[in-house]
Amino acid sequence: MDRANAVVLRKYQTKLPPLIYEELKEHLPDKISKQKLVKILDHVLVRYKGSQISPGEAVGLVSAESIGEPGTQMTLNTFHFAGVAEMNVTVGLPRIIEIFDARKNIKTPMMEIYFRPPYNTADKIRKMASLIKESKVDDVVSEFKVDILEQRLVIKINMKKLTELEENLADVSKFIKSKIKGIFIKTGEDFIEVALKDKSDDINKVYKVKEKIRGLKIKGVKGILQVLPVKRGDEYIVLTAGSNLKTVLDMKEVDSTRTICNDIHEINAVLGIEAARQAIINEVYKVIEAQGLNIDLRHVMLVSDTMCVNGKLAGITRYGVVREKTSVLARASFETPIKHVIDAALVGEVDKLDSVVENVMINQPVPLGTGLPGLITKVK
Repeated sequence: MDRANAVVLRKYQTKLPPLIYEELKEHLPDKISKQKLVKILDHVLVRYKGSQISPGEAVGLVSAESIGEPGTQMTLNTFHFAGVAEMNVTVGLPRIIEIFDARKNIKTPMMEIYFRPPYNTADKIRKMASLIKESKVDDVVSEFKVDILEQRLVIKINMKKLTELEENLADVSKFIKSKIKGIFIKTGEDFIEVALKDKSDDINKVYKVKEKIRGLKIKGVKGILQVLPVKRGDEYIVLTAGSNLKTVLDMKEVDSTRTICNDIHEINAVLGIEAARQAIINEVYKVIEAQGLNIDLRHVMLVSDTMCVNGKLAGITRYGVVREKTSVLARASFETPIKHVIDAALVGEVDKLDSVVENVMINQPVPLGTGLPGLITKVK
């Protein structure tokens, strides 16, 4: 860019936010006439000023209405992947409620796992998917035979499935012995025989051992129950049912900059509150887009900021955001009034009536819009 244009651009440096200014500088063509440059800068400035909000504007109320009204038109459904029982995805209103309530246990935890080259190609993706899927002993067993009198257990192994997992019988046998105490193990051609060391009168003991063995993980990532390789653009990725972000991000084949999961608490634990804030925005926006609704992203951002403002995740519930309000009346206006009023009375809490809800309750002008400035002189 020539010097004359650089001088023109510099005049707008104080008028625009640094982020927009830097982006403009990056994207403006090198050869541009002064008139066109001024026209572009003025247009950006008008758009920027138009996107600002007036002091005293009821942003919370506008956001609540803007999300609430289309929210009532959302469908209550679950999306199914054909042919895979576990691969359901909670969408629509139940998913929005799940996110805004900051629920610890979500119905359908999922991950989108991206791989570094060369692991993201058609020939490698199946192997990567089988590496990630949690495989338990139960997945390679064709039959359990229980002998109660002898207190023995014969585990017949499906050798084809075992070979697919690139495991062998001797290793599985060793693994079972290392994980379960008080047993003798004998390995055959396609079976493993387990006998209890001390035979007791408790006939359920063999069954307990059987259940323990069934649940042992022999391969894969804990918590990832199903995998589905899909093509995205030029590469292949793996969608999962179940999630384990920490372990997956530690794998050297995984592209940790793009791999995501839909469990906000897990993201907060692994990547911190800023990542959780962004995840809330992304997840809500996914639902909005899928439903074909028109909600301004800034409303969603405001809710997300409210949930994360104290450095920890708080849902929009009586145990989350509402509990942290300073006003007694605002807390009492949400679901459990008597508890909050009594607690406040016991400690002699004072309500300064700074916000909207409490002023509406006692029939005073709310501190918004024209109610925001206090006039010193009375106009006759």
